[in-house]
Amino acid sequence: MKLQRYAGNPILTPREDHPWESGAVFNPGVVYAGGKVHLLYRAIGEYENYISRLGYAVSEDGLRFTRLDEPVFEPQEDYERFGCEDPRITAIGDVFYVTYTALSRRAFSNAGNRVALASTTDFRNFRRYGVILPEFEDKDAVLFPEKIAGKYVMFHRIAPDIWIAYSDDLLHWYGHKVVMRPRPGRWDGVKIGAGAPPLKTEHGWLLFYHGVDEDMVYRLGVALFDLHDPSKLIARQEEPILEPEEVYEREGDVPNVVFTCGAIEKDDLYYVYYGGADKVICVATVEKDQALDFLRQ
Repeated sequence: MKLQRYAGNPILTPREDHPWESGAVFNPGVVYAGGKVHLLYRAIGEYENYISRLGYAVSEDGLRFTRLDEPVFEPQEDYERFGCEDPRITAIGDVFYVTYTALSRRAFSNAGNRVALASTTDFRNFRRYGVILPEFEDKDAVLFPEKIAGKYVMFHRIAPDIWIAYSDDLLHWYGHKVVMRPRPGRWDGVKIGAGAPPLKTEHGWLLFYHGVDEDMVYRLGVALFDLHDPSKLIARQEEPILEPEEVYEREGDVPNVVFTCGAIEKDDLYYVYYGGADKVICVATVEKDQALDFLRQ
């Protein structure tokens, strides 16, 4: 399986007339609800010590977006004072839950990364629940869209692996264990992390994830987990489904990066939204009936 880039990429770029997003926009979470595609995206101002806020954009077709003039979510609490990064959105009932990386220390300090949780029903007003994995230096957390065996389920990343955890209330998590590891010497050999929240298929939970190699190139891959026991990895495509090739993926604030935080199912396609070189927002698609071709490899 390979993703096909939208010819109109990038779909969102920094705006000089918006100081809070004049430096970079990237790594959007996404949900398809009410006939519209909703994006929460990470935004950086030009001169703010790389502190991230979240902007909101909406689209009828998933390709052409209208965005608000002001951020909808920005640092307020001590645990996120240096940024709110990489949102992932999961609809559970009528509520949109947002996992994000909260920085209690400056970006690039390699410390102070914690998984935090918020929720919204309108993408304008948010309820914060605080840090939900306080014991771990952690990020790349994605919630499953439904309970499995009566429990909420989450994938998260304690470097360099993808882990699973379970909860009864979305706030307290237990049963942590590794479900997928890097493959040394490969395109995903140094570290991996969950990208979009898992998508349910008849064959299992489809996970789009990112992998990093020894040259710090970020690529996207795909894996499948058991429907009834998502701690069981069923299959994993050997080759990446997207890698930095276009100028907007190779040149930016961090070169050679494609990084997803969200994917949706729409019109018999999977739309995968991703950040290019930590600078712009892009989208690529694959037909649903082709998305599981790697199972036949």
